[in-house]
Amino acid sequence: MAARRLAVVRSCATGVCFAAAVLALAGWRASAQQTTATVITNVNVLDGSGAPARRANVRISGDRISAVGELTPAPGERVIDARGLMLAPGFIDPHSHHDRGLLEQRDALGAVSQGITTIVVGQDGGSALPLGESFSKLEASPASVNVASYAGHGTIRRGVMGADFKRHATSAEVGKMVELLRAEMQAGALGLSTGLEYDPGIYSDPSEVVALAKAVAPFGGRYISHIRSEDRDFWKALAEAIDVGRQAKIPVQVSHVKLAMRSLWTQHAKLLATLNAARKDGIQLTADIYPYTYWQSGMSVLFPARDFSNRASAEFALREVTSPEGLLVVRFSRDRTLEGKTLAEIAKLRGTDPPQTMMDMLKEAGEGDIGIVATSMDERDVAEIMKWPFAMFCSDGTSNGGHPRGFGAFTRVLGRYVRAQKVLTLPLAIQKMTSASAAAMGLKERGMISPGYFADMVLFDAATVVDRATTRDPRALSEGINTVWVNGEVVFENGKGSGRYPGKVLRRAK
Repeated sequence: MAARRLAVVRSCATGVCFAAAVLALAGWRASAQQTTATVITNVNVLDGSGAPARRANVRISGDRISAVGELTPAPGERVIDARGLMLAPGFIDPHSHHDRGLLEQRDALGAVSQGITTIVVGQDGGSALPLGESFSKLEASPASVNVASYAGHGTIRRGVMGADFKRHATSAEVGKMVELLRAEMQAGALGLSTGLEYDPGIYSDPSEVVALAKAVAPFGGRYISHIRSEDRDFWKALAEAIDVGRQAKIPVQVSHVKLAMRSLWTQHAKLLATLNAARKDGIQLTADIYPYTYWQSGMSVLFPARDFSNRASAEFALREVTSPEGLLVVRFSRDRTLEGKTLAEIAKLRGTDPPQTMMDMLKEAGEGDIGIVATSMDERDVAEIMKWPFAMFCSDGTSNGGHPRGFGAFTRVLGRYVRAQKVLTLPLAIQKMTSASAAAMGLKERGMISPGYFADMVLFDAATVVDRATTRDPRALSEGINTVWVNGEVVFENGKGSGRYPGKVLRRAK
């Protein structure tokens, strides 16, 4: 049939014949979908609503779920006996960096191996510019995952201000940023993202952010923010994010929410009360969180005043935010031999104390930065925050990073916080990973196992699913993930990618 279809297209020279070829192609596709329908039998369905699992069969027709319930496979349909495993909607990662290198590594192994089927990128104020061009490349060379994106404030700010960004923008410059942002929204961006702890966003005035947030409101856009401080000025930074939602009248999501300083530890009750008060005031506030007590970023964020030679700042960072033993260097282009060592180990090798060692390394890095993984949170806070009804899970990871979240965030929740610690029930954890994330990102027909929804699904063993990635082996594959479908096609099974690339670009719903 495929050969005959190609022959028809190649032999057509007129518009009429071309139209006939298109009809033939459509018929071939419909026929292919009919003959390749799949029925998953003997499966426990967690539909993403938060309801308990129920035994059912699920039919996939093309890229959609066509039926759920007591189904009898028809002749010619492919049948998969799930043998009592759990079937959930594919996990939606609302704060991801798995797009890094995606055009070259289309299997997105870090994502799909932990059950992620949709990644939401353009985070922390950084995105492709222009987005339309990036989307076109992804559509020409699809990946194994669906991709949605925010428009990054930092990227737009650099586009307007260039290297002269270490100051407040003028009103004319903000106007230019607004125009760039509107173009990105028209291209399908979900909304505006900020990384206010990073260059160049750290130098912006709050009024600049509000002006941009107001610009996405007419498009039905959203605001997602890596707030200005996750440690020293946390409460002020959180209040700023909430105020953006209040002034712009758009939904707000706090990225990878955390209490990342020793003096903030155990203050989760105050945090949740602040979040709930904002929601009571009418602000559509949500948050995402990853299930680790350590983060990955650049060493420069430990110096919010960018005073890298200030010993008092270095000492504060190593006393309050992290520790020499808890600061792991994962990327240092000036001396690759130091990668994989803690600051304490490097200080011993160099014969300087940890604060001086950190300052020396930043000086050596010059205009670059040093990739670190830093232990900074208390697990009691992590567990309590993830229980907040409007919190969902993210990876904040990549397929090539030094943090294990790139390969293990979602399976860590299922293995550690659901099965072992019983912080959450399995249906609730799945809801947070699926329908809750879809709603917070404005994604339609994703995040549920229901007729008419796209067939993004993950088959897993609830008794064994667990992460295996560590800081020493950040790309170790999880256990217990059996099969992953994206738009009806298998992209991961038997511990490896399938070599299929059915992922779609998900533009903001109009």
